[in-house]
Amino acid sequence: MDTPDVGIPEQLARRMSMAEQHEYLRTKLTRRRALTAASAFAGGGLLAGCASGPKSPPRASAPGTGSATGQVHGSAVTPFGRHLAFGADPKTQMRISWQVPLAVRKPYVRVGLTPGGLSRRIEAEVRDLHTPGLTGQRFALDQYYLHAALDSLRPGTTYYYGVGHEGFDPASRERHSTVGSFRTAPARPEKFVFTAFGDQGVTPDALANDKVLLGRHPAFHLHAGDICYADSVGLGAKSDVYEPSAWDLFLRQTEPVAKSVPWMVTTGNHDMEAWYSPNGYGGQSARWSLPDNGFDARRAPGVYSFTYGNVGIVALDANDVSYEIPANKGYTDGRQTAWLDRRLGELRGSVDFVVVFFHHCAYSTSTHASDGGVRDAWLPLFAKHQVDLVINGHNHVYERTDAVKEGGVGRPVPVGASTDPTRDGIVYVTAGGAGKSLYRFPAGVKDSYERKATRHEPVRTFHWTESRQQQHDTVEWSRVRYTGYSFLSVEAETGATPKLKVSALAQNGERIDYFEVRRGA
Repeated sequence: MDTPDVGIPEQLARRMSMAEQHEYLRTKLTRRRALTAASAFAGGGLLAGCASGPKSPPRASAPGTGSATGQVHGSAVTPFGRHLAFGADPKTQMRISWQVPLAVRKPYVRVGLTPGGLSRRIEAEVRDLHTPGLTGQRFALDQYYLHAALDSLRPGTTYYYGVGHEGFDPASRERHSTVGSFRTAPARPEKFVFTAFGDQGVTPDALANDKVLLGRHPAFHLHAGDICYADSVGLGAKSDVYEPSAWDLFLRQTEPVAKSVPWMVTTGNHDMEAWYSPNGYGGQSARWSLPDNGFDARRAPGVYSFTYGNVGIVALDANDVSYEIPANKGYTDGRQTAWLDRRLGELRGSVDFVVVFFHHCAYSTSTHASDGGVRDAWLPLFAKHQVDLVINGHNHVYERTDAVKEGGVGRPVPVGASTDPTRDGIVYVTAGGAGKSLYRFPAGVKDSYERKATRHEPVRTFHWTESRQQQHDTVEWSRVRYTGYSFLSVEAETGATPKLKVSALAQNGERIDYFEVRRGA
């Protein structure tokens, strides 16, 4: 067999930096190896009919309730890629999503309070997604995503569920191993843990990170964009190299965690998949069921909020304000920012802590550095409403600031310290080491983390301006840096002195950073 061409098209190369060209080539080679390895799953139904040729896959039947039309009985079609998400109220709402390699008849979810008592049956919605073929790059592909909305659940309750369709009943004895579980948010605030990272993709390191993450027993997980990297270029254009079958691999990889831990995503630049309208987010809307309480769930599915215990979580789409990658800049005409102002005001009076997460970095010194568009649009609102913690991805490292106030250091926050946002400013965390190839810090800048702290010195970096220029800076807010795979783990405590105990864990489980957020301390 001839070796496939993995070069960069000339017109694309002209638009990319050297770092972006390196990442593009590395991603194509890595994904090709991953797809080859995953072909072993085809016999089990993972990729069957998904990437075998330019035609649409054979159907088991028409989606929904149509009559049988196809070549495969429903019993031979195995669901995969289960992933959960909260509805707008985590105490009473859960959304269950999954994928099938072929269209099926009458998909549904069974739910109950015991693994053997899945008595409640909820019809599922089919969201099929068609990606046209592109000569020399990919075959046409039809993918089938299914979603069931569970409402009126009991707070603080463990539920068991199974996904199925005509010919595949999860309640049957032979399908019992497919049953999963989840727990709704408690009726009243209590101590809990949540985790977060960005920039995952399909890699052995991503899988290893997930295994350590699951050991933290999080109530939910925040994914700060650049989820799968089916679009390996990330410019949000149809000229980007795009392989939709990478999503099949990603959802299979993530299932061991996401089938029981609500996986709350937002949009990164690699999630602007220009083949799907509107705004390149049609693919995300097909694959995920997220809270629909943002300003426009159809146009901006990655913008929403929810409250769990004493913490309010706000998800934002930084593509709307990015100076660095402007494909979707301004697409909300300011509506997202206006919604953010209102929502932060509502949350501030009802919870102890407010955490905001999105993709592009407000403060980072690594490869992409900081996005001035994020700073200009949202930092005044974060300060106005005294946001307690901001979590970003985009840069494939771990980096944590001191408490930042008015653009500078409001208070140093070394490893193990406490900080008060009402007095000191806001701590910003870049948690982009979820699994994709790692970035580096500026030349001469060393990693500095727990047990390996270096002398704290200014760092020469830059931020992106509205004209897409790099404005060079010398900053003192870069406190903790770690060039390795990692994720964030946050423990929220209630009581007389509520606190957020924030830790960063390396891929091997070693702690690399921790600090506390206390209001009015």
